Amino acid sequence: MAELHTGRHDVDVEHVTLKGGDGAPVDAVHARPDGMPVGGLVLHPDIMGVRPLFEDLCRRLATHGFAVLAPEPFARAPVEISGGEDVAARMAHLRELDDDVQIGDLESAADYLVVHDDVREVGVLGFCMGGMQALKAAATGRFDRAVVFYGMIRVPEDWVGPHTHQPLDTAADVCPTLAIFGGSDPFTPAADIDALRAAWADRPDCEIVVYPDAEHGFVHAPEREAHRADDAADAWRRVLAFLNPV
Repeated sequence: MAELHTGRHDVDVEHVTLKGGDGAPVDAVHARPDGMPVGGLVLHPDIMGVRPLFEDLCRRLATHGFAVLAPEPFARAPVEISGGEDVAARMAHLRELDDDVQIGDLESAADYLVVHDDVREVGVLGFCMGGMQALKAAATGRFDRAVVFYGMIRVPEDWVGPHTHQPLDTAADVCPTLAIFGGSDPFTPAADIDALRAAWADRPDCEIVVYPDAEHGFVHAPEREAHRADDAADAWRRVLAFLNPV
């Protein structure tokens, strides 16, 4: 998150327990700026879930005036998955997730921000798998804006289970959405980006930005070889302008 510069607000960060969409407890990180927030933002992390990297992102976003809540996406997974760092095991578990429940958690997070932070508008932002879920959540009618960082437009076949929804099925119904992709990302091939572009052909409030030489995950994890500092900085400038267009 190094290229997201900090804003002018002091921030309080805490760990809270959210009542999920199905009533189950969901651990989450909550960040609130001093004064009255300019809006709320629900953050969906990547496949490795809530961890210090995303706690730092919650804090950084809050310094720009947003009240932020990041729920743990694997809250109901077996402990060997939710508490482990095996990427392959997490990917194998994705087909077990129920999208209605997962999106319900994001909607519950939005409600939490409305109640606890007195915000009227709430956006949703996600990375990788979380970007895919943010794209689905953007079509529920609950969110005012959405930002999708290299979220899968078509769910990989190995991830599809009985309760998986395809983002393209509802893409035309999203709230105003900014989608950011890498042109060399195998998870979002050009044909998929073109399909999303076609779904948004009559949506001037939706925008797709492609960084031609960028690979998957080029923004949010600076320790990765794929990280591109200049592209990441440009992406964050676009995101902040999109989320707070006043």
